[in-house]
Amino acid sequence: MVQFVDAATAAGKIADNACVAIEGFIGSGVAEEIHEALEQRFLQTNHPQHLTLIHAAGIGDGKQAGMNHYAHRTFVKRIIGGHWAMAPQLAPFVENNEIEAYNFPQGVISHLMRQAAAREPFLMTKVGLGTFVDPQCGGGKLNKKTTQDLVFKQYVQGEELLFYQTPFPDVAIIRATWADKEGNLSFAQEPLILEVLSMAMAAKNNGGIVIAQVKGESEQLSPKEVVVPGFLVDFVVVTSDTKRYHRQTSQTYYNEALITNNNLGAKQVMKTPLDVRQVIGRRASLFIPKDARVINYGIGMPEEVAKVLRQEGRSRHYIPTIEPGTFGGYPLSGLDFGTSLSPKSIIGQSEMFDFYNGSGIDIAFLGLAQCDEQGNINVSKFGAKIAGAGGFIDISQNTKNLVFCGTFTANGLQAHIKDQKLVIIKEGRTPKFIKRVEHCTFNGRRAIARGQHVWYVTERVVFSLTEQGLVLTEIAPGVNLERDILAHMAFTPVISPNLKTMEQRLFRDNE
Repeated sequence: MVQFVDAATAAGKIADNACVAIEGFIGSGVAEEIHEALEQRFLQTNHPQHLTLIHAAGIGDGKQAGMNHYAHRTFVKRIIGGHWAMAPQLAPFVENNEIEAYNFPQGVISHLMRQAAAREPFLMTKVGLGTFVDPQCGGGKLNKKTTQDLVFKQYVQGEELLFYQTPFPDVAIIRATWADKEGNLSFAQEPLILEVLSMAMAAKNNGGIVIAQVKGESEQLSPKEVVVPGFLVDFVVVTSDTKRYHRQTSQTYYNEALITNNNLGAKQVMKTPLDVRQVIGRRASLFIPKDARVINYGIGMPEEVAKVLRQEGRSRHYIPTIEPGTFGGYPLSGLDFGTSLSPKSIIGQSEMFDFYNGSGIDIAFLGLAQCDEQGNINVSKFGAKIAGAGGFIDISQNTKNLVFCGTFTANGLQAHIKDQKLVIIKEGRTPKFIKRVEHCTFNGRRAIARGQHVWYVTERVVFSLTEQGLVLTEIAPGVNLERDILAHMAFTPVISPNLKTMEQRLFRDNE
């Protein structure tokens, strides 16, 4: 029988050396009160110690919440995470070799929960080949303390595949909206479902426990409302403070438009002043094929594409999708990322990555942090700084058309648009186009072999990917090729004999 307990009691059910699967996407679906109670228990009793933590997406607010609660010496032994940037408190423990740390693709970890539920020893997939997750390129290990191989390469009927070892959790910490007296869980007000059912099954089928945080109790739930059956749930914590511990996202306490498709989120489109971000979004959007239907947007600069399509009235022609499970609506940014205003549907994260891996997306727009002459991209690790790949690897390897978006240089770039030309006032201190990326999150050569169409869009130049590597195809009006482009690259790209100027209308303010 399920037990209704407070957060402190639930935290007391987790033993030393437990393997704990943690649900969440930034702030959505995060059982914040339980994580805080677990942290307090450790600080008061020094238990539980040496936990192994598994999470698919980035969990936290970039400050203190989510995974940041586990940033204490001897609290954690190992972390297998899909994204790390939202938990900066953990970074020093990785950098100082105090914990074992792995970064696997978000979709892979999501699918590993399904494998764990079915008691399958490995996940077999192509996702990760040729990247830092490939055993020949590091096997997803993030520091010297991390020595155990958890991913292996094998050839099956002549095809190269990766085998990820399945982790079997002792505990699953999940979140729902309502629980009835039998522990059945409804997700009525949750903007995301994620892989919560697989995670609960994985813990239970491993002889472990499932702890669920809910917003409140319900007298009775309809069978079709139930996402997680009560017999899978051991302990339910009704949160003591919904506004503090049970927000829909880190940024939003509750917005009905995140869970309905009746256009509650269809606010007036706000026109923004023309800047370099809008130019990047405009140019990137022109690569959308005429027959495209389904689009994916990454976090950061790619969000500008969604804004441009909405401002120009073109968004109605496409179905946007975000990896944690939303289709349709208007994708949100910042700490709301992963959710959408007026989504048309919300599915599980594991199922979304099934769709992605099957090349269901017509075009994806992803970030551009570092790029080399072979078209390889790094968005996951910069020196000692760990960002993590998130869904970047899963998406970039399985999308027919791919556009990487970002400014040409970083850290201090100042530029504006004047007289329909780009004016660079101050160059960024950090070049993005370098001889060789520090961490390979996307492999250009393999993309060519797969027959993908790949472009790289900045405010001043556009590149395409070919067998020869990066080819410079377009340059912004007002920009000098030698002074403003080649002088800030660590390699000389192939320059197209048909090099042209980016369309003037991209630099025109439509106000």
